[in-house]
Amino acid sequence: MIAMLLQIAAMFSLLSLLADPVRTRILYALDLVEELCVGDLALALDVSEDSASYALRLLRTAGFVQARKQGRVVFYRLADRFPEPLLEHCLRELISLSRVASEEEDAR
Repeated sequence: MIAMLLQIAAMFSLLSLLADPVRTRILYALDLVEELCVGDLALALDVSEDSASYALRLLRTAGFVQARKQGRVVFYRLADRFPEPLLEHCLRELISLSRVASEEEDAR
């Protein structure tokens, strides 16, 4: 039961990360263009550079984007194989959770 709760918490955390419109729009923009710097993303999305930078930091920590530094400018792009790992993870978790729920119903 605790393992299932931890899995649910991990999935909630992942989906919460994607629920933010700025982060979702950044992922979409990076899907359209190979790479962009924070300033270009902020301009394209009509958000502040602070907002874009914070969103990119969270996405980088989650492994969704990669950074490349050229001089003083940092360029961001989607991580290799994105979004396949995210999709695979979500599907595995949903299947696992549905099996556990089904087994618990059968046990009642």
